[in-house]
Amino acid sequence: MKAFFALLSAALVLAAPFSLFPRPAGARGLAGAKGQAQKPNIVLIFIDDMGYGDIGPFGSTKNRTPNLDKMARDGMKLTSFYAAPVCSVSRAQVLTGCYGARVSIPGVFFPGEKNGINKDEHTVAELLKEQGYATMCIGKWHLGDQPEFLPTRHGFDHYFGFPYSNDMLKKAKGGTQPVVPLLRDDKVIELLTGEEQSRLTERYTDEAVKFITDNQKKPFFLYLPHTAIHTPIYPGAKFQGKSANGRVGDWVEEVDWSVGQVRATLAKLGLDKNTLVIFTSDNGPWLPKGKDSGEAGPLRGGKGSTWEGGVREPTIALWPGKIAPGSACDAVAGTIDFLPTFVKLAGGRVPTDRKIDGKDIAPLLLGKTKESPHEARYYFNGYQLQAVRSGPWKLAIAPQNEGMGKAGETVPASLESPRLYNLDTEIGERTDVAAAHPDVVARLKALAVAMSTELGQGKPGVRPAGEVKNPVTLYPFEENAQANAKPVTLDALKVGDLLTGKSAPQIVDRPLTISCTLEGKPQNGVLVAHGGTATGYALYLKDGSAVFAVHPSGGELIRLTSPEMLPENATLEARLAADGTLSLKVVGQTVATRKLSGPLSRQPQEPFCVGFDSDNPVDLAYEGQPRFAGTIKALKVSTKE
Repeated sequence: MKAFFALLSAALVLAAPFSLFPRPAGARGLAGAKGQAQKPNIVLIFIDDMGYGDIGPFGSTKNRTPNLDKMARDGMKLTSFYAAPVCSVSRAQVLTGCYGARVSIPGVFFPGEKNGINKDEHTVAELLKEQGYATMCIGKWHLGDQPEFLPTRHGFDHYFGFPYSNDMLKKAKGGTQPVVPLLRDDKVIELLTGEEQSRLTERYTDEAVKFITDNQKKPFFLYLPHTAIHTPIYPGAKFQGKSANGRVGDWVEEVDWSVGQVRATLAKLGLDKNTLVIFTSDNGPWLPKGKDSGEAGPLRGGKGSTWEGGVREPTIALWPGKIAPGSACDAVAGTIDFLPTFVKLAGGRVPTDRKIDGKDIAPLLLGKTKESPHEARYYFNGYQLQAVRSGPWKLAIAPQNEGMGKAGETVPASLESPRLYNLDTEIGERTDVAAAHPDVVARLKALAVAMSTELGQGKPGVRPAGEVKNPVTLYPFEENAQANAKPVTLDALKVGDLLTGKSAPQIVDRPLTISCTLEGKPQNGVLVAHGGTATGYALYLKDGSAVFAVHPSGGELIRLTSPEMLPENATLEARLAADGTLSLKVVGQTVATRKLSGPLSRQPQEPFCVGFDSDNPVDLAYEGQPRFAGTIKALKVSTKE
């Protein structure tokens, strides 16, 4: 049989048309047999936490990005290109072509979680493999770290990188420093400390060059989701201290170098004219990180928000001979469009057995139209729809904050009292023009209501995430607080206390009870807070009432509020029972209840705080409030039944 194929291959070579201009060694032409178009290679470079204003083509004057500058001159800038507010959601959108809420990936995954990307979802890698593509993921995955969720189970031939964010370091059993696992395919090959991350961008780039070189004679899909520029910031040694913008500038410039290496490899092998290269980011800059944060340029907000700065990304597309050089496109598009676009360019068909939110944007890229294929773009934060855009108009229908952990006013909005912005005339979203355009408000409200009916926690358009019964970590931690924790009662708490790790209440799949007595008249402020926008709970006072706020893992925030002003010296009890019943008691009387599906399924990563919230707030309604100035007596927090 091998001899037969050898003879057949020789015959095909002899039958190939003669060319006066031979291609570079190993290169594939743009036309296949019988004049059929060659399947294009696809390279997706996906940066972490890069802001709209972090690279030269989008206005940065602090960071030198000559390779990206050239990529923009040679290709197209997409100036209204959207991702998602946080990491895992954005990556789910890339892989599945769906809003994160549709595939039950509304927030961020942490090490050892039971949930991840569902095996039944069609991924872009799987669909390209069906078309004969070699596939590889190099970099940050962040769609679950259980074996069932890793890249090689979802269409990638090979994987090299971190399974989650570079700040999710844990001390390995017997180790001395916190580390993050580096995987080759589905095996941990190294445990890297923070400082050892400084070679990541170089190593990712070397892997990318090798993959392209090894697969130059077949169509390939390279998904390159860099760890950079997520904090902690670790640029390579050759770039440290070289930029005018501190460590984050150093890392941006190393990313730019990496882009240059990928392009140079494609050109050297004669593959550049048959390769679509796209550069973009997963979400906006993490603004509270100060000098280690990127910049959103003219946009408002950052990572974790649905203001433009949280989700609109600096995006460049390059395909010599196909995409017009020096062009720009302001039509609305986004990461959900990668799957249908790539699959159709490869000659495949987008599955019809399930709803895909993305559209084919090849006509935009190839200059055949300037109109977005989307009637509307929807801005989800978790399962909550907070805004909708159609054309230049953006309607906010829920409160928005400036970003994850970013202090500042939360701007109110609702379906009954929405805010409207014209992004063409004011990209910074400062002037509400709803009163002047009631017809636009009505049209966008109708779109929002229709989508809210379809997507949201428990809504009919939502498909389940993947789930394993007995999740394990990729390497043994020195201490696994949740696994070893016993139900406890903390009864010596006082304002100012902050508990982390195993010292904090371990609440996964356990009931939770918070009780206390307030001395004197009630004062506004946080009594107890544990967690953030991904998952957590808080008990706080506002406008004389008690509020028990619970953030189920990635779900919509649930609030129980006492309907009347609290009396002096009030006693409070907030409880999440084992069956999922939420209740709030004032002076022994139940004043509000709600039912969840069960206890919280994820341990909050932020500290447990008494009298304040130290980091990413559980509830934006109290964000920016000073430390509780009143007196709390007999404060107890229990995870016992």
